[in-house]
Amino acid sequence: MKEETLKQRIRSGKIRREDVARRLAELAFGRANDCVRLALSPEAEVGKLDLSLLCEVKRSDKGAVEVKLVDRLKALEQLCALAAEEGAGLEEFLQALRSQEGAP
Repeated sequence: MKEETLKQRIRSGKIRREDVARRLAELAFGRANDCVRLALSPEAEVGKLDLSLLCEVKRSDKGAVEVKLVDRLKALEQLCALAAEEGAGLEEFLQALRSQEGAP
């Protein structure tokens, strides 16, 4: 799905169930590599990083870094609840996720 199409649906208030499910899956199964990159290298170009899992970054005056990420368990719980409401489509959804994992 095109990102622009999703943005148009958000602006118009016409978010679909599959949009929510896809986003929850991205939060639950996404990689935190860029969040770690930001924590380890503050001069990293933020605009080029995927920080969708990032909630908070704290740096102390002594150099300690604290990174807070999205609660993956909560995202999984919400995804399961959404799938339970939908019922039969769960297996097809999970299969689509699996096929996306192999995609570049």
